[in-house]
Amino acid sequence: MNKSRLEAFSDGVLAVIITIMVLEMKAPHGETLDALIPVVPAFLSYVLSFLYVGIYWNNHHHMLQAARRVSGGVLWANLHLLFWLSLLPFATAWMGENHFAALPSAAYGVVLLMAAVAYALLQQCIIVIEGPQSLLRRAVGSDWKGKISPLLYLVAIGASFALPTLAQALYALVALIWLVPDRRIERVVGRADS
Repeated sequence: MNKSRLEAFSDGVLAVIITIMVLEMKAPHGETLDALIPVVPAFLSYVLSFLYVGIYWNNHHHMLQAARRVSGGVLWANLHLLFWLSLLPFATAWMGENHFAALPSAAYGVVLLMAAVAYALLQQCIIVIEGPQSLLRRAVGSDWKGKISPLLYLVAIGASFALPTLAQALYALVALIWLVPDRRIERVVGRADS
């Protein structure tokens, strides 16, 4: 099965997710800088979520560069990932509009955790159909980022109820970890193409 339809569909869904998130942001009532203060949490939530969608888009692109084909299982695993990412606009709006309150912050973390699990499942599905010598398997290696991120999400979810600021810091930390470009897949694909 050709992977181009999977890539195009995923790109479209991610673009819609970003569009929904920005449309959820409400303009402040008033024309002064003070009028912006109440919308700062919603804006910060949007920025963090925009980063996450960008990170997933970037890594999804690289992962599919390393894949030679897709199967029905890969299609379903991809839909599973897109499902969790599609909940990001809701979780973002709920957390931002409630000024990082405990339950909305925890729910945001659950969405991030489940998206990370779904991404790992998609990655594993691709590796399974392409075999242990696949480009993706070689590129992923020990995948320390993929292993530490769910742990940090779990800590953040728990911290949301006692120290919401710590939860927000951990969500931002994971985004920063993934924001640093990961060249593993590019290197492996580049060597294979040479």
